[in-house]
Amino acid sequence: MAENVVPITSEGYQKLENELNYLRTVRRDEVAERLRLALEEGGDLTENAEYDDAKNEQAFIEGRILQLETQLSRAQIIEDGGPNDVVRLNSMVTVKEEGFEPETFHIVGPVEADPRKGKISDESPLGQALLGKKDGDKVTVAAPDGKFEYTILSVK
Repeated sequence: MAENVVPITSEGYQKLENELNYLRTVRRDEVAERLRLALEEGGDLTENAEYDDAKNEQAFIEGRILQLETQLSRAQIIEDGGPNDVVRLNSMVTVKEEGFEPETFHIVGPVEADPRKGKISDESPLGQALLGKKDGDKVTVAAPDGKFEYTILSVK
């Protein structure tokens, strides 16, 4: 994929849109109100901790809004379809490492990756190793902790 294209599932796209809408319509107003109240307190702004905190939060929110706008403008929805027997973006892959219980991973773009929820990036070491593989294939993943071998149990 092109460098500036952001692969994302339709669910992930909606989640980012919802976050962007929330930041624009709710959080911006909340921070603006905090700034207004901090200014009303008067005094030296250089010594006003509430004002400094609100300004920092405002900067963070504006940065996140810019980041989300950029990601959404470059988003390419990962379509369902294509071969179900080969690991690709948006595949659900169940793997087993010797001596451990099977684990299921959803292969997503880096924007949606959340390993604690079983969503791994196609750019992660495991994601890269799984792409293009089929049921029964064995993959070796080089990770900071060493090499791990997985057997693919199913691809959906």
